[in-house]
Amino acid sequence: MSTTNGPSNSPASTDDDAREILRTRLEALLPDAIDDLKDLVRIPSIAFEGHDREPVRRSAEAVAALLRDAGMAEVAIESVGDGAPAVIGRTPAAEGRPTVLLYAHHDVQPTGDPADWTSAPFEPIQRGRRLYGRGAADDKAGVMAHVTALRLVGEELAAEGLGVTVFVEGEEEAGSPTFRPFIEAHRDALEADLIIVADSANWAVGTPALTTSLRGLVDVVVEVRALDHAVHSGLFGGPVLDSLTQLSRLLATLHDENGEVAVDGLAQAPDPTVEMDEADFRRDAGIPDGLALSGSGPLTAQLWTRPALSVIGIDAPAVREASNTLVPVSRAKVSLRIPPGEDPEAAMGALVNHLEQHAPATAQVTVYPGEKGKPYSARQHSAAMDLARTALGDAWGTAAVDTGLGGSIPFIADLLEVFPDADVLVTGVEDPESRAHGVDESLHLDEFARVCLAEALLLRGAGSLAEAPE
Repeated sequence: MSTTNGPSNSPASTDDDAREILRTRLEALLPDAIDDLKDLVRIPSIAFEGHDREPVRRSAEAVAALLRDAGMAEVAIESVGDGAPAVIGRTPAAEGRPTVLLYAHHDVQPTGDPADWTSAPFEPIQRGRRLYGRGAADDKAGVMAHVTALRLVGEELAAEGLGVTVFVEGEEEAGSPTFRPFIEAHRDALEADLIIVADSANWAVGTPALTTSLRGLVDVVVEVRALDHAVHSGLFGGPVLDSLTQLSRLLATLHDENGEVAVDGLAQAPDPTVEMDEADFRRDAGIPDGLALSGSGPLTAQLWTRPALSVIGIDAPAVREASNTLVPVSRAKVSLRIPPGEDPEAAMGALVNHLEQHAPATAQVTVYPGEKGKPYSARQHSAAMDLARTALGDAWGTAAVDTGLGGSIPFIADLLEVFPDADVLVTGVEDPESRAHGVDESLHLDEFARVCLAEALLLRGAGSLAEAPE
């Protein structure tokens, strides 16, 4: 990882003047952009199984209307099989000119208990310079960054013959189950020379980032069965150890006494060359005062280039419903983030093998493999990467930082496999305080404005990157 040189301090130039004109135009457009974002946030577009699919369709229709308003020549709502609706907007390239594909997603995570939120999750509210609501940052702000950038420069891009395609997925938070068949079915409409994915995070409020690596993901459900049925804990407890205790003991083997992942056979990538401030990390993560951190080594390495393992759910009786019986069967979902360079199949095999090898003799353990997502590592030096760093630096007025991201965007590997000649840039609208996926998710509105300006500048320069394939 590295940082780039900051914007030039040379005297004002034509480029400087053009950038300031664009910034002024953006200021006039921002109130409507924020209102449109609020309208999107009000739609509870959760694509998870068991949730109402109608809001997801309504969200897609709202996105399609926004793309038409932004001047897209062709807009359609599409899906594959029983997949959630996605939106494709296109202004085709002139002969011999390149095409840029802009990606975002309009679906959102479930909210958890709305009572935990300071305000209703689907009623956007501004407090200070932050807009709160589910999807305000992840990733409806990404949708609106694309829309706003097109409102800024779409007409001039069309006049220059640059092709622009906007692809807004509807099931990313649910694991993109139909992503690969979707892009294969719509390959011709989505083919591009440059792909910009607006679904990542910046380094800090006031400092942009270009994401150059992402961890991949594998997960499993492990089931521990101790009995055929529940029995009285007083009459049978002792010779029989309940399934929940045995599951807990099995899960405890996944880490050593220092909190390091203890699964043999997992890879790790080299440590990054940048480090984050521990106090900032503690604040952003919400770690209570006085608690030690787990693991060892640089925080950026633990977050970006080493495996991380979490238990993200357990099926067992709730405390308020517990009776004096031995729980016969318990299940847990285990999520493993894998670093760039790791093979998801190999990582899944290592995790399953560990759980099976550590199964107690007093229970039946069954492991059900789940999702697999590939990690990502960008080409560090390319014309597209340099253009992105320049656009980010110009929009923020400070140098962009090349960063990794501990989260996963598995579909990027699919994009690279289906469109191997395309450059992929991963940018973002979030900051460390956005709490994406969490309670009180929010977007910093000043950062949103900078994202919109940076994307407009990037699009302006994209025509010089490559010639469209013949």
